[in-house]
Amino acid sequence: MASTDWKSDLRQRGYRLTPQRQLVLEAVDALEHATPDEILVEVRKTASGVNISTVYRTLELLEELKLVSHAHLGHGAPTYHLADRHHHMHLVCRDCGDVIEAQQEIASEFIAKLHTTFGFETDMKHFAIFGRCRKCAAEHRDEQS
Repeated sequence: MASTDWKSDLRQRGYRLTPQRQLVLEAVDALEHATPDEILVEVRKTASGVNISTVYRTLELLEELKLVSHAHLGHGAPTYHLADRHHHMHLVCRDCGDVIEAQQEIASEFIAKLHTTFGFETDMKHFAIFGRCRKCAAEHRDEQS
């Protein structure tokens, strides 16, 4: 998403694209799945005076405006990504920490079963499955042999 899209999105909602908002959006875009602390490090490459509370306030506003979304990918702080990207599940490797984005369609039968059995409507954009990525699983199998 280009910054001009962010500018018009914010303006349509009565906000302006401040330098801090733009830097946070650019950091979220560049990092893809990042905690507020990681976003702060990225933002400080350009604006050293920005503090963590500014990042948190900005992320909160941008999430309210549906420009960013968060997911909990383990213990600690949530990670943020741009909301305009397709909804996806997060596959999190417990060994190396890599995050793989999986299309929601992969879980469509599971989602449908939850709905028919429990009447439960899933929010897959906050969904994370933990395990081992292909590389770490292969390394683990090699260690077991």
